[in-house]
Amino acid sequence: MNELIARDVVLVRAIETADQQKEILSEDDRMYASRSARELAQWQASGKQAGVTGDDFLQQRSEQILKRLTERTPAFAAFAKRRNGMKTLSLTLPILALLLGAGLDRITDPHRVDLLSAPLLLIIAWNLLVYIGLIIWLFIPSHPLGWPKASLVRHLSVGKLSMPRKLPHVLATGLLNFSVEWGHLSRKLTSARLGRTIHLSAALFAIGAVASLYARGFLSQYAAGWESTFLNAGQVHSLLSTLFAPAIAVFPLQGFSLAEIEALRFPQTTAAEGGARWVHLYAATIFLLVVLPRAILAVISNLRAVHLAKNFPLDLDQPYFRKLNDSIGVSTGGLLRVLPYSFTVDEARHKGLGQIAAMLFGEQGRVMLRPSTSYGEEPKDVLRDTDLNDAQVNITAALFNLTATPEKENHGAFLTYLAQSSTRGVAVLIDESSYLEHAGVVPQNDTRRAERVALWQQFCQFHQTTATVVNLLNPALHPLDAGVGLKLSATA
Repeated sequence: MNELIARDVVLVRAIETADQQKEILSEDDRMYASRSARELAQWQASGKQAGVTGDDFLQQRSEQILKRLTERTPAFAAFAKRRNGMKTLSLTLPILALLLGAGLDRITDPHRVDLLSAPLLLIIAWNLLVYIGLIIWLFIPSHPLGWPKASLVRHLSVGKLSMPRKLPHVLATGLLNFSVEWGHLSRKLTSARLGRTIHLSAALFAIGAVASLYARGFLSQYAAGWESTFLNAGQVHSLLSTLFAPAIAVFPLQGFSLAEIEALRFPQTTAAEGGARWVHLYAATIFLLVVLPRAILAVISNLRAVHLAKNFPLDLDQPYFRKLNDSIGVSTGGLLRVLPYSFTVDEARHKGLGQIAAMLFGEQGRVMLRPSTSYGEEPKDVLRDTDLNDAQVNITAALFNLTATPEKENHGAFLTYLAQSSTRGVAVLIDESSYLEHAGVVPQNDTRRAERVALWQQFCQFHQTTATVVNLLNPALHPLDAGVGLKLSATA
């Protein structure tokens, strides 16, 4: 599934999820879209002499729903046509960098090539620092730099966050949810495109500076030299020898001696000879240390962006997509793995977990119940043989009892271990059945129950997860909608 199709699919999911009361998309609208999409997907598949795929079905269904919403709500049509700011940035930033680089030497003497040119030395030094930072970052991937910021990524991925006027409240909510979710889902793609733009801009900035230097040399005669308050000729010779060593080694350029450096010190000399030689040395050095590496990095970022755009990483194992794919027979069900903590699950509650798996994944949904971790026991010891990143498992959920009081040292340590060990995120289930059996009250009228639920929700939020209340003896009390399912931790 490519980026454009994934965007439409995620947009439709956000709208349907927000429209729980079916105010803007009736049940008939959704059924018609599914039926039409199924027929179109089957027609396309027959033309290709292949089977119907979930990607084709979801693409056709999202197109049908978006078309209907566009016809009904003109304000929504404006949002649907809105494009992100990445394309504009990709065009303007490199051009601006080239122009700025071309004007860089305007602040220096137009008839002089300074061997210690501050602008050119800064270009080289800054890029070398960037390369060092990128190399260090490769070895600490678990410690992101915090850039680009989420707000910048969202703007570049979605555009302006402001919603069009005259939108129904539910539709506006869905679009806001989409903006946040799409910004998160497309972060890697947007970062790759932004990296490509920045590397290309850096290369063009350096090219502009060198091109301007050469262009002025055709109309002016450069006088080469240097001056410094703190550096002597020997130090300048060592500095320039190190700086220009790659260029002299790769290109047929003439080197220089200490005596030559001493002779070029201002103001003892006003000779104009040798200017072209130093222009060539700086140009070759900037090409090797700035232009070439930045161009390579831009190509790598571009290849990554192209791959992500063609193969957008959208998880179709989520309950919303599985429910839809069930209707065309391409879903294979899903596996819900449950990890209880200080909770013994009896046969009746085990059956309830099976019903929850069916809510999430359809009739073919399955549940895998792992042994309970005892209170105070180390999670890494109990779960040492459990692969928390098993590709066969669709959702891993920690199961707690509402009667328990969450503790940072025990329940919190359990959640922290799961979050750190799983790259796919962890859901949290809070079972209220034991609490209701003990209290003997109706859930809707129990203030103490509401307080305990709020306590658990705050506790889970602190650990960057979201608590989902269930009743394992009567799962129908808290149905898990296909469009909502279980909320995974932020690591997902």
